Amino acid sequence: MKHTFADIVEDIKRLSIPEKQELLDLIRKYLIEERRREINENSQASMAELKEGKLEFSGGLGQLKRILSNV
Repeated sequence: MKHTFADIVEDIKRLSIPEKQELLDLIRKYLIEERRREINENSQASMAELKEGKLEFSGGLGQLKRILSNV
């Protein structure tokens, strides 16, 4: 059975305070895990671009501005 977001919200309202706290803690942990996974994926992609010579580093503000204006 598929639940809508509204159904889930209503189910959460019926939980006890300790259950709501546990759910909140779980959601925080899940968000942290997802963000770490996203950071790792970005890091892997950047490392691949570095190995392929696709990354360009700037030595100063003027060079950085030129790089960004070409994007």
